[in-house]
Amino acid sequence: MKKRILVVEDDEALGWMLGDNLTFEGFDVRRAADGNLALSVAREFAPDLVILDVMLPGRDGFELVGLLRQGGPVPIIMLTARGQKADKLKGLKLGADDYVTKPFDVEELMARVHNVLRRSSPEVPQLALGRVMIDFQAMTARRGREELHFTHREFKLLQYLGERQGRVVSRHELLREVWGYPDMPATRLVDNAVARVRKKIEPDPGSPRFVHTVRGDGYTVTPDGQAPASLSRPE
Repeated sequence: MKKRILVVEDDEALGWMLGDNLTFEGFDVRRAADGNLALSVAREFAPDLVILDVMLPGRDGFELVGLLRQGGPVPIIMLTARGQKADKLKGLKLGADDYVTKPFDVEELMARVHNVLRRSSPEVPQLALGRVMIDFQAMTARRGREELHFTHREFKLLQYLGERQGRVVSRHELLREVWGYPDMPATRLVDNAVARVRKKIEPDPGSPRFVHTVRGDGYTVTPDGQAPASLSRPE
């Protein structure tokens, strides 16, 4: 079955170009030229991925990130103008899975589309950490009957770590693969996100059983609640 991609872009020529290239790649593509239309198309089309321009008539791309995800967890690649670093950072903080700066290389965008789709299909659909059960496909988490609230990025962080049990995942790798940073900025995004996750899942966040810090290297997940023993280091 073809993956469905919604292209939200008000530049008609660019929208058609993206649609043609994505169709050639084997995707089922729909287009929307403004923010309001994008919401109605998304409800009908149920896309597997959205390519979303920031500057749009109606509703802008930043507002649409949250609205598009009200219908379920859909990966989003944002398109930003050249040099607008603040837009990139804002989009990533809101939960966009990746961003591409205009003008862009079409082959690079196609590679990013395939990469984001691959990441959004979890190898580990569920992860049990003690009494906490996390469902990465439904983007839900529960402790018994209690619903736990995770951000989109926190789900992605746990998914990425959960798929790499038994190995240390570096902060650099997490910034690149979960946050979408191509280089390594001076930031504590990863550490702060891990601290928030621990408060939600750990019986004692100060002495974590499930999400461990490997000093100087990064983080690892141990679903059995045991301290990590022999671990492979990142390449």
